Formats: sequence, structure tokens, C-alpha cells
Amino acid sequence: ANGLLAYAVTLVTYLSLWWFGIFNPAIVYDHLGEIYSALVFGSLVFCLCLYIKGHVAPSSSDSGSSGNAFIDFYWGMELYPRIGKHFDIKVFTNCRFGMMSWAVLAVTYCIKQYEMNGRVADSMLVNTALMLIYITKFFWWESGYWCTMDIAHDRAGFYICWGCLVWVPSTYTSPGMYLVNHPVNLGPQLAISILLAGILCIYINYDCDRQRQEFRRTNGKASVWGKAPSKIVASYQTTKGETKTSLLLTSGWWGFSRHFHYVPEILAAFFWTVPALFNHFMPYFYVIHLTILLLDRAKRDDDRCSTKYGKYWKMYCNRVPYRVVPGIY
Repeated sequence: ANGLLAYAVTLVTYLSLWWFGIFNPAIVYDHLGEIYSALVFGSLVFCLCLYIKGHVAPSSSDSGSSGNAFIDFYWGMELYPRIGKHFDIKVFTNCRFGMMSWAVLAVTYCIKQYEMNGRVADSMLVNTALMLIYITKFFWWESGYWCTMDIAHDRAGFYICWGCLVWVPSTYTSPGMYLVNHPVNLGPQLAISILLAGILCIYINYDCDRQRQEFRRTNGKASVWGKAPSKIVASYQTTKGETKTSLLLTSGWWGFSRHFHYVPEILAAFFWTVPALFNHFMPYFYVIHLTILLLDRAKRDDDRCSTKYGKYWKMYCNRVPYRVVPGIY
């Protein structure tokens, strides 16, 4: 779990190369077409290699074929593919490459606007600051990310790996890409308001995950908002026929909805997009995509948990009736 250090080294190195005149990050922006083309096709070949590896040399017993070549390629065959003993492919694609390229490109767009205009608009500063705060939060919490669907349940295929190698750096950074050539002057009051609202959403998103992680770490004994947590003790059977138990948290943030942490995540994305105001649809493609992605992920997770926990999941849904947005959905 050295993501935070690797992230810091990456950004400090990148900015130092620019500051001392060794490398101009604006070149990255000028060649985005070539870079994205290389990522699109290079990552496609990479996913084909993952598909072949899953058939020929799986890294662990957590692998297998569905019997459909297209599904195996798209969803993946291995849960934890590795190169050698220590190089985890999903941690590299999702965390090291996907998230760090997001940060590097956010900084790149800021520098490009400065070179073009001799200044950085407050809209770009708010956008870049919120993205970097969110990504810093991600690496601070990286070990918790390893317990999410991306790592613990989604196999390494086109969906997750191509998405992190191509879709994240190209689409997730698109609000900043738009602002390079369309700077907006928000004024101090509006800029600070958007910044603070975005930081609050990022904090709530972090606190949701921290609350559940602490609840699990203490086996349900950690207090939630100063009170004993409300929970359901759910038993389930493993594929080997063993009976195990899990604790389902039903208070705190997790009493509002079963996937409440997606609400502040979507709102945070909105707040680092809204500095572009509403002159064009393009900056909002990412937040719309993220909303669809997370609603779909919430449904997939509910379906998986319903199969896993059975009657206990029904009890949980009765106690926490809303899937994502309290009172609505």
C-alpha cells in the first residue's frame, strides 16, 4: 500500500521537470491525439494478452472461463492476475496508471492554459484543485479500495483494465481539457463557494468509506456518530460449503441508503465540472457517465449481495430501503 508515496513522487517529479525547464508538459497536451490513440490500441492488445494468460497461465485459482469467448474477454478471466510474485496487474492499471495519469493530465491542462494565456483562470484552479484533492483522498484510502467491487469482485478484462488505461485518463479529465481553451472567470466568491462545496463532498465520500472500514476492522464494535452501530449479522455459504458471517452496517451514513457514498462522489464530480458553467455539454459528459456507472454498479452489487446473503439481504433492504439516493432511489 505505497500508493500515496508513489503518487507524491510522480507529481513532484513531473512538476519539477517543468519548473526547471527539463520537460514541458504542454507537449503532452499538444500530442493528446497520438497518446490516446496509442492507449486505445495498446490497451486492447494488453487485454488480449490478459485473455490468453487467463487460459494458459492463470496466477491463482480465482480464475476461469464462462464458456463464452466474448464474455471472457470483456469481463475478464482472472480476479488477481500477476506478473511474477509481486506485480499485481489490477492495482497497476486501476491505481498506479489510471489514477496517476488523471492527476498528471489535470496538472498538464493547468500548465497549458498558463502557457497560452499567461495566467490560470480561477475556474481551472478550482477544477484542478478538487481533482487533486479527490485523487489524494483515493491514495490515502488505497488499501480500502482493494475491498471494493473493482478489485475484490470484477475480474481483469476489457471492462476494468481498458477502462482504467484509456477511459479514465481521457474521459475523467475532460472538464479540465475543455477549460484549457474555454477559460471562465468565476470571481472569488463563486470560485471559493464551489471549491468548499466540492471539498465537503469529497470529505463525506471519504468518511462514508472510513466509517464502514472501521466498522469492519473492529468487528462491529466501533462507535458510529458517537453511538453503538446498528447492524445485521448475516451468514452465508462459501463455494466450498463453509458457513461464514458478515456484518451489515445500517446506521451512520449507511443508514441513509445502501450505497450512499456514491451520492457525494457524483456531487464532487459535478462541483469540479461546474466551473465550466453551462455553455457546452462536453464538460458534463463525465459526470453523466459517472452517474450511470455508479447506479449500474450499485445494482450489480445489490444483485450479488442478494444471491450471497439471501433472507439477510431482504432484512437489510427492509431496514435500509433506498439503494443510492435517500427518499428517491
